[in-house]
Amino acid sequence: MEFTRAIYWNVGHGAATLVPMYLLAIAAIAALVYGFVRRAETYRLGKPKDRLDQPLARAAAMLRDVLLQTRVLRVKGPGLAHSLFFWGFALLFVGTSLIVVQADFTDLLFDFVFLKGTFYKIFSLVLDLAGLAAVVTLFGLLVRRWVVKPAGLQTGRDDVIMHGLLFAILLTGFFIEGARMAVTEAGNPLAAWSPVGMGLAGLVGGMGEPTLLALHRGLWWFHLLLAVLFIGLVPYTKFRHILTTSANLFLANRGPVGKLATIDLENEDTESFGARTVGDLSWKDIFDGDACTQCKRCQDRCPAHNTDKPLSPMQVVNRIGETAFTAPEADLIETVGRDAIWSCTTCRACQDICPAAIEHVDKIVELRRNLVLMEGEFPGDEVMTAMEQIEVNGNPLGMGYASRGDWAEGLELIDAGTGQDFDVLYFVGCYASFDKRNIAVARSFVTLCKAAGIKVGILGKDEKCCGEPARKMGNEYLYQTMASENIGVIEASGAKRIVTTCPHCFNTLTKDYRDLGLTIEVEPHPVFLSRLVAEGRLRITGAPFDCSYHDSCYLGRHNGLYAAPRQLIATAGGRIAEMEKNRDQGFCCGAGGGRILAEEKLGSRINVARVQQAAATGTGLLLANCPFCLTMFEDGVKGAGIEESLRPRDIAEVLVERLPA
Repeated sequence: MEFTRAIYWNVGHGAATLVPMYLLAIAAIAALVYGFVRRAETYRLGKPKDRLDQPLARAAAMLRDVLLQTRVLRVKGPGLAHSLFFWGFALLFVGTSLIVVQADFTDLLFDFVFLKGTFYKIFSLVLDLAGLAAVVTLFGLLVRRWVVKPAGLQTGRDDVIMHGLLFAILLTGFFIEGARMAVTEAGNPLAAWSPVGMGLAGLVGGMGEPTLLALHRGLWWFHLLLAVLFIGLVPYTKFRHILTTSANLFLANRGPVGKLATIDLENEDTESFGARTVGDLSWKDIFDGDACTQCKRCQDRCPAHNTDKPLSPMQVVNRIGETAFTAPEADLIETVGRDAIWSCTTCRACQDICPAAIEHVDKIVELRRNLVLMEGEFPGDEVMTAMEQIEVNGNPLGMGYASRGDWAEGLELIDAGTGQDFDVLYFVGCYASFDKRNIAVARSFVTLCKAAGIKVGILGKDEKCCGEPARKMGNEYLYQTMASENIGVIEASGAKRIVTTCPHCFNTLTKDYRDLGLTIEVEPHPVFLSRLVAEGRLRITGAPFDCSYHDSCYLGRHNGLYAAPRQLIATAGGRIAEMEKNRDQGFCCGAGGGRILAEEKLGSRINVARVQQAAATGTGLLLANCPFCLTMFEDGVKGAGIEESLRPRDIAEVLVERLPA
């Protein structure tokens, strides 16, 4: 006996079935296409942005993330449930497509049947289990949404309609199978290959054949209507993300990670800078709103939101999207809210965890650019003062530029502007140049370099702030001024390699300065020192100690550098008790996005929250690799009242204490 089944059993395979079925399918697809064509008109309100380069790489990344659900699975629990539902529903879609292909094409036109024998048995089993997985996981997701109700998870009309449709589609599909099997496969060994259908066949089998035939036929048409209704409704509900999220994965920024667009400040045709309305943003920024799944992962990871500040990255994206479709001329700054705009630390926790590759930070920076460049508005007078100090003295701390190299007294460093040879140019940064606590880090780093036989050059008074805090605050003009001056003196020095002890300087010099012409290789000090240790040029005598370690956002999420600092700590004899939030899930210190210049007036303090997480490890030592982080942690332990139980230090300070005598 050939294992197979009659397709269109009980409903017929003639014009009376096929004509209305295909007309309904065409109508649903037409509604879907029309809906997205209409939405595309709104996308075009935004400025151009090229996201079609590297098409093969983009397609490969999209297929990987969609088919394997790699981004979704980064959050366990709901991520696994969503992925199982996706795989189950996708297999059902593939199975239905194969049935249509055989029944209406290969069998009809070429008398070729492929759903038979062993392949059909496997086909039946896979689809039955896929449907069961889809039903179970959909039920779990419904319980989470309507019973557990996680904070911040929004539920509305769209959820009721589309979840209801999905449940109805799945359940009617199983009952159609059960009614068919009760009539055609009772006692047939083939039934075992459809275990769910077999169970339902036993449930309805007592109805009698006439009733089962009527039930099957009615449910078949009802199931078809539900399916085409679901397809047609996709672009008109938030479930449009079924398609837009996949598209957004194809359109994702391919790097460098965290690099901002450089404004052409010399363009006389530009009437305004930054974003005030949706027309000032790119089409991709508008499209992001449609791609958002409202899963709230970005909100859950946001350090500002977690310390009771009025910022939800999810709300920023959705408010921009809603405004584009409902009131495109509306003031986005008023829509998003100034407090939300200024609360962002640009840590990229939101973008890193987003399963839809949405770009939250760029939108916020564009809003800040408009406030600063067009309105001269900052989040506080202290920020305005810091900007003035950068402009006058080349640093936000108000110290005279002529004293920028005083920290190096007695270290016999090479003045890079004198034409002398040196191995690396140390771009010191403002805090390591002027802040007493961070000067100790700079001196430790130089001592390590000298122990490895590295000749270090510095720019001294010719070095200025890299401009990163000003840029992230929206002051592109001041950033470009500082960057141009720094690039000039760096290139004049003849430097072949730059090393920084500040991840913000590193990120800016190695990415943003490229747009302005700097091509010299730049390394952060943990990577540089780790390489010296690996090469045997820097010898460290390990001595056991326990510590926690903070992954700075600009070394970690912005640049993916997690291993080198840990290797250095291990070399020094350290045993790391990882904080709950570490590596790509690390919690920001609160200083990024130019917030190092601003008072934290809303909610609770981010730095206090972070040092409390470190204190919970019980090690008493918190290691960092960033002057901003170190500064924030020194303040944080005071704010938390744990100065006696937790000591923040830079990795370089620990290493220098373990140099051989």
